[in-house]
Amino acid sequence: MSEALAEARLALAAGEVPVGAVVVLHGEVIGRGHNRRETANDPTAHAEILAIREAAGKLGSWRLTDADLYVTLEPCPMCAGAIVNARLRRLVFGAYDPKAGAVISLMNLVQDRRLNHTVEGGRNFPDEPGAG
Repeated sequence: MSEALAEARLALAAGEVPVGAVVVLHGEVIGRGHNRRETANDPTAHAEILAIREAAGKLGSWRLTDADLYVTLEPCPMCAGAIVNARLRRLVFGAYDPKAGAVISLMNLVQDRRLNHTVEGGRNFPDEPGAG
């Protein structure tokens, strides 16, 4: 989670909403991102989306089945959908988002059994040593 917090600080320094995310596979960060909606003029440039894109590019596959996502804020519906579609194994987030959270606060998309994949976690879990 410390790496995700470092990404959030980069977002804050750029005048963005301070959200950061990292994708971790076997203890190694393979994707990282922080909010860039304002600087990129892109409504999809959320930290989670950017970290997932980088991880998929690094692996050469959109399937991130053995990877975990650490993000500083509870994902929104768009990001929760991307997490499911990327087949991420586990989600860890640092703070609830009562206005847009789609993991606990408003709904739980990442563990909706009607979808083709569910993600472990789906709530605010403590960081694990060596996980990022």
